[in-house]
Order: sequence, then structure tokens, then C-alpha cells
Amino acid sequence: MTVVTSPGKLILCGEHAVVYDRPAIALPLTQICAQVHVVDSPYGSGIMFDAPNLQRHWTLAEEPEDPASALVVHLLEHVGIARNGKTPDLHITITSDIPVAGGLGSGAAVATALLRAISTHLDCTLSREDVSKLVYESERHFHGTPSGIDNTVIAYEQPIWFCRSSAYSPWRTIPTQSMSASAEPHIQPIVIAGPLTLLIGDTGIRSETRLPVDAVRQRRERQILHYEALFDAIGAVVTRIRAALAEGNLAALGLLLNNNHLLLQQMGVSSTELDQLVDAARESGALGAKLSGGGWGGVMLALVELPQVKQVSKALLAAGAVQVYQTQIAPTTKS
Repeated sequence: MTVVTSPGKLILCGEHAVVYDRPAIALPLTQICAQVHVVDSPYGSGIMFDAPNLQRHWTLAEEPEDPASALVVHLLEHVGIARNGKTPDLHITITSDIPVAGGLGSGAAVATALLRAISTHLDCTLSREDVSKLVYESERHFHGTPSGIDNTVIAYEQPIWFCRSSAYSPWRTIPTQSMSASAEPHIQPIVIAGPLTLLIGDTGIRSETRLPVDAVRQRRERQILHYEALFDAIGAVVTRIRAALAEGNLAALGLLLNNNHLLLQQMGVSSTELDQLVDAARESGALGAKLSGGGWGGVMLALVELPQVKQVSKALLAAGAVQVYQTQIAPTTKS
């Protein structure tokens, strides 16, 4: 048996703008994970999948277009195992603690665990870069125009600064076209001077990431200067958040997270439920709070100090959160 676990992810800041060449900061969530078990199955049985969380069982032969099936075929072709339609005989079980369509990278985490478990079981070597690229192609199935941040932070399992264009500058002039059509993304580990305590409030409302992403794209096409200005403002906030993390300035970080949420509200990707949780967190003692991920549902995050964890958690539940996760982000030293 081979068992592999992959973390969820949390976008600390920069969502939506990251699709348009501005930076974002994302964190792995090691406390909330997807897990894949792989065992050999009887000769000639092919590849079988079990997803007990979804109450599903299927075979690759029966459902070749299923995203998990397609990803496995892509992997086998990538490592040169699938030839003339022949595949190994495997029984794959997929489980996850990460809410689906909740903004915590469920799809990318499952895909990452699936790739690593199968490649390990078959004695194939996949680099982190290989995993990230294969997961990105899978994510395109779900989201249409993913930023690339989910696959990157989950594949590399460390806090990262991510920008689709290495040419980004918060002081550049507003472009009318994306700069990153042919550019490689700019990815860096970031410095976090001191531990961060974050609470994640789940609205319980599921929203596919591609829906608000597509809505923002359509609005931008109609009001390009307005939306580019919003994206630039978010990019500047993300740049300042990186500095606050490196300095360990939690007060400044909290205010900047609040600012990011305001800009996302202006972009039209928040919701009444998200705003209620953000307000409840701030009013009960959080240093700052914002939505995280695509919006229109899913989750929000709150930056808290340890003495305030219980009261902020209680306030989030009272304001409608169906679940509250607590996560601790450890300090880092490399940049």
C-alpha cells in the first residue's frame, strides 16, 4: 500500500488580481489535507477509484472523462507507462478533509496527492515542478482560467509569493493586455518573521472558483481601466503585506488584510455571508479579516492573537460559520 497526504491551501492576499499579473501570497494548510491510498488490484481489473466522501465508486474504463481518471491517464502517459491503452491494475481510494468548492484548494490537493501516490507506488520520479504543471492542467478543467497559485503552493508545500509575470512592479503604468501570456510565473518563498494564528470561517456556501473568476473577467472587459486600477491597488497591498510579514508587524498586517477585503468587495466577489463573518471577526477582536479564494461563498480568514482565538471563533459561529478551522503558520527564514 502507498499512502500520500497533500495539504490544502489558503490565499492570504491577492486573489483575483493574481489572474491579471499582480502578486498573491498563499500558504499551505497542513492541518486540512487530502489523502490517497493506492494498492495493487487483481490482474486485468484495470484502475478502480473509491471516493467515500462523495459516495462514489468508478473505474477508469467506465468513466475516462472523470477529472481524476483523466489526470491518471495524463500521468501514466507522462511517465511512459500507459501504452496502447494498457494501464496497471490499481485500486485508488481518495479521501479529503478539505471542503469542496470552499476556497481551500480541494481539487489541487486531491490531484497532487493522486499524482504523488501513484508515481510513488509505480516507482516513478516526479519533481515538484512536474507535479505542479500536471495539476495546473487538471485545474484548467475545473476553473477555465486558474491563476496557477493552488497547484504551486500545494505542490511546493511552503508559503509563497506568486506572480504570473516576473515583470510586475506596483509602480508600473496600467496595461490593457495581460503581460503573462508567454512568461513563466515568478515564484518565491517568503519570510515570515513570527508565527501567525489564523482562523478560517466556512460559510457553508459552495461556489465553483470559475464562476466568480469568469464574472470578474466579463466585468473587466466592460470596464478595463476601473478593474485594472483595482488590481493595481491589490498588488500594492500584497507588496506591503509581504513587508509586514518579514517585519513581524501584526498590527500593520491586520489593517492591510482589511484593505484587501474592501477592494474585493468593490470587485463584486464578496457576499452577505462572507461580509457578516468578516465583520464579526473584527468586532470580536481579530486584527484583520477578509474573504479568501474565489468568493461568493467559501471561506474567510481572520488574523488573531492567541488570547482572542476562543472569542473570535465563538463570534464566527454565532455569525453563521458552519465550521471554524484554526491554523498556525510557522516562521520562515528564506526569501
